[in-house]
Amino acid sequence: MELRQVLKPELQQYLQPQQILRSELIQLPMLELELRVRAELQENPFLEEIAEDDVVVERDLSEVETEGSAASHEDRGEEHDEPKVRESREETSGGPDEDVDWDSFLNDEDSSSYKASRFTSSGSDELTELPRPFVPTLAEHLEDQLRLQRLDDEEYRVGLYIIGSINRDGFLSYPVEEIARELNVPVPLALRVLHVVQELDPPGIGARDLRECLLIQLHQKDDPREFRVAIRMLEESYDDFMNKRFEVVGRKLGISLEDVKSAYEDIRRLNPKPGEGYFDEKQNYIVPDLVVQRIDDHGNFNVFLNDGNTPNFHVNTAYKEMFLSGNTDKKVKEFVTKKLESARWFINAIHQRRTTILRTMRAIVERQKDFFMKGREFLKPMILQDIAEDISMDISTISRVTNGKYVQTEWGVFELKYFFSERMETSDGEEISTKVIKSRLQEIIEAEDKSDPLSDQSIAEMLAKEGFPIARRTVQKYREQLSIPVKRLRREI
Repeated sequence: MELRQVLKPELQQYLQPQQILRSELIQLPMLELELRVRAELQENPFLEEIAEDDVVVERDLSEVETEGSAASHEDRGEEHDEPKVRESREETSGGPDEDVDWDSFLNDEDSSSYKASRFTSSGSDELTELPRPFVPTLAEHLEDQLRLQRLDDEEYRVGLYIIGSINRDGFLSYPVEEIARELNVPVPLALRVLHVVQELDPPGIGARDLRECLLIQLHQKDDPREFRVAIRMLEESYDDFMNKRFEVVGRKLGISLEDVKSAYEDIRRLNPKPGEGYFDEKQNYIVPDLVVQRIDDHGNFNVFLNDGNTPNFHVNTAYKEMFLSGNTDKKVKEFVTKKLESARWFINAIHQRRTTILRTMRAIVERQKDFFMKGREFLKPMILQDIAEDISMDISTISRVTNGKYVQTEWGVFELKYFFSERMETSDGEEISTKVIKSRLQEIIEAEDKSDPLSDQSIAEMLAKEGFPIARRTVQKYREQLSIPVKRLRREI
């Protein structure tokens, strides 16, 4: 068998390190950006943090673009009010720049530094973090109570393990048998300790499923005998109860429909997620990456970028002077050049992140002016491709920019992805966002007679009368996307 070597030309596309860095930074939300910058400051000694007091505050005016009409853009020309991004040869070059004008770069404060944007407009809109009361975690709340129980050391150890296995909703997320095996204790002991945990506050904590959670709460009432029908309903006819087959429940338990209704109301007042409310609310607190402020009633807006606590930084002065002096050893010079190149790439990439995010947000505001002027019911259909074409960028870049970032508006805080939706044509020929239809569908269901909920077909007919001609299966799809149950499960008696 004869072996031959064959040369085959092949064209492949590679992303340069600078491009990868820019892509990484663009998709980072504000809090992750802060961590990324601090990590870079630790890794690269040629970058140093600038104290906030040392930064010349040119706030807002240098970071803000007034979003007005198309004519106003033409009058202003290019976006000259924001820091220019240095589009160096690194975008097309495969390796380090050998012909960089280091004197210009290092002596230009704008090129060799980054000053974070802080939204510091006067008045109530200032993005300052308000003090919050201490809110204990669920585990801390339960452990404090467990210490007061009469448990020996082994039981206490099992109790701590069980508490650590309770999820955010308050349910035990691991089988008791597995916990017993992990701790090398008898299953009956683990069950006994679990029942101790289940007696703690909040009621229903540590349950293994919803049924047990509800039963625990009923048995912990001051007089459980008052809730004996509700307890029987959960113990003897749980599936029928969950599927709201109330007539079947009444026949099985031998009680009237009125008694079923009374027991149903007792169960409705219970907490299906006893763990909620015990986690520090700061975990769910959203700090917006962007702020849009209305200037007037003529469609003019200010768009702010908020870098939060991202530090200001620049190229280390000592290394800068050492490099510019030209008196260093050749190997040292090569090392310094490499580190400076890395610092320059990072500064360039973070400046480009700012510019790209601002341009994207301004384009969104321009297309969604009615929303920002009048409210969420005026949201227009818009896809990523629309914004990509408006600012001449790739759709993948717009996707990264809008993912996981939030904007504060007059109508609340929204993820940038919220502004993108499919379009649909009304009976009048007007294109509207599908989010508007979903909002109306939700309003219809909230206002329905709960004793006789509307079917998907009835909702479709109501929407058609309002100018939204959608099919029954489309109503079903939107309802499922909104996590709204079917007609039978929405029924109340």
